[in-house]
Amino acid sequence: MDWNKIKLIFWSGVSGAILATIVGFNWGGWVTSGTADAMAKEIAENAVAKRFTPICLARVHQDPRKAQKLKEFKDKDSWAGQQYVEDQGWATLPGEERPDSRIAEGCAKQLLAESTSKS
Repeated sequence: MDWNKIKLIFWSGVSGAILATIVGFNWGGWVTSGTADAMAKEIAENAVAKRFTPICLARVHQDPRKAQKLKEFKDKDSWAGQQYVEDQGWATLPGEERPDSRIAEGCAKQLLAESTSKS
C-alpha cells in the first residue's frame, strides 16, 4: 500500500474523530461525567425542594402572626420575599439549623401566587 494513502486514511480518521467529538459535545447532548453529576445533583435538589415546599406553606398558615407577616411579605420583591420566608424560619426543615433556599424560593412563589389569586 502506498504511504500517501495510509497517511490520508489516518488523517481522515483523526479528522472524523475530532469532528464527531465537536458535534457530539456541542449539539449531540454529550456531557462529561462531572457535568452529568452536577446536573443530577441539581435535579435531585430541586425535586426535594418541590416535595418539601408544602411543609413551608403549612408553617406559614400555622403562624399566629400570619396575617401581619403575609402583609409584610407582599410588600417585598421576589428575592426579598424569599429572604423573608427564610428569616421567618418557615423554610427550615425539622432537625435542620438553617433554612433551605430552594424551599424558601418555592414557598415564596406559592405565597405570591396565593396572594395574587385572592386579590
